[in-house]
Amino acid sequence: MSPRIQQIFSQAYREVRPRAPFPEFHLEFFPFSNINNTIRLREGKIYVRMSDLLSGAPDDVLHAIAHILLAKLYRKEIEARHAARYRRYLGRRDVASKAHLLRQERGRKVLLSADGRTYNLETVFEDLNQRFFHGLLARPLMTWSRHASRQNLGHYDPAHNTIVISRVFDQPDMPRYAVEYLVYHEMLHLKHPVRLNGSRRCIHPKAFQEEENLFPELDKAKQLLKRL
Repeated sequence: MSPRIQQIFSQAYREVRPRAPFPEFHLEFFPFSNINNTIRLREGKIYVRMSDLLSGAPDDVLHAIAHILLAKLYRKEIEARHAARYRRYLGRRDVASKAHLLRQERGRKVLLSADGRTYNLETVFEDLNQRFFHGLLARPLMTWSRHASRQNLGHYDPAHNTIVISRVFDQPDMPRYAVEYLVYHEMLHLKHPVRLNGSRRCIHPKAFQEEENLFPELDKAKQLLKRL
């Protein structure tokens, strides 16, 4: 790693830990499949891996990343200006476009099947599409998850144009409205992509929330999800 990056991390370290002795840094840009950054402390040495997509980032952005990583490592408060600077950089159109291509080229999406033991996700999608979207949404890839996760119940992956629903919902005793709500929620993400509002990512904009409220069994579905 170049002396410039070493200097940036040294400066950030001094901001986070003003009186502590300097550790030995091992810094590298790494070909992650997304814009990931990791930091760990081992035997008094700090090991940092940053996405190679960030190798051309301006010094102030790299400094913001260094501050964020070090603050997390030592459980210190992350200064708002650094968090905002990093979010703004990630929100730039050129950076977001490169990150999207990166996930497509390097990411490996394990696709199983839309046809579960109890529910077929493609059938659920098409039914919801006719009921709520006039049949106008193009169906993405639909798949049940590999594992019956209770943490990640469902998500829409724009890089692979895929909706994944946790297999925990593919059960005979699972009400259909719960599966429909999860698919409907991810369909709204398909219709309302994440946008940048200033330095903040707007994941559930007002239009998203208004359409979500149109789901007839919204309250019952949310109560069931809470119990899981």
